[in-house]
Amino acid sequence: MASAPAQQPTLTVEQARVVLGEVIQAFSVPENAARMEEARESACNDMGKMLQLVLPVATQIQQEVIKAYGFNNEGEGVLKFARLVKMYETQDPEIAAMSAKLKSLLLPPLSTPPIGGAIPTS
Repeated sequence: MASAPAQQPTLTVEQARVVLGEVIQAFSVPENAARMEEARESACNDMGKMLQLVLPVATQIQQEVIKAYGFNNEGEGVLKFARLVKMYETQDPEIAAMSAKLKSLLLPPLSTPPIGGAIPTS
């Protein structure tokens, strides 16, 4: 039995700023920070493991916040919220900055070998 598609919540730029701020705040809650840290340590900077271990935790943390704003409580809600934020990034520098901060919380910079210095030339 298929359920009716959930109504897509629409947020104004101001509301999107508030929700994004709350999402970022949620990652600094000690319990959530510990969950993210644990997932990151388990992933050991392996991109495949990051997707398996870190992303689900990050998604759950975001869902806890955005469900209060009418986004469904599945991964789809987080995707819709991300699309909405992306749309506003071009219109609002504050949202663009907050979005960049959120991305940095989700995916820490991966260590890459220095260009040209990693391969012995002899």
